[in-house]
Amino acid sequence: MDHGRFLVISIGTGSAKVEQKYNAKMAAKWGVLGWLIHGGSTPLVDVFTQASADMEDTLSGKDAPVDVSTKENLENLFEIGERLLKKPVSRVNLEMGLSEPIENSGTNEDALK
Repeated sequence: MDHGRFLVISIGTGSAKVEQKYNAKMAAKWGVLGWLIHGGSTPLVDVFTQASADMEDTLSGKDAPVDVSTKENLENLFEIGERLLKKPVSRVNLEMGLSEPIENSGTNEDALK
């Protein structure tokens, strides 16, 4: 399957930023049980829940609680969405676990078209 044809967009309710508990180098040494439980956390679950917050990592202050349905907050969220569309297409650096722009890939808006 041509994975380049797909763009994953996650529209969630956001979450508080979490402290870095592990990195790719550590995880590379884990077996099945390590992914299920590690240091009192559940890495496999963390990966899925954190993925939805990656594009929303700039939300802070009054913009962070995206479940508040006031007119002002919904307008702010619309503007945040517009700004996200203008950001460059990015991919998670597996070594660092951080999102990095992909050279010559355009914006998220371009990719969605």
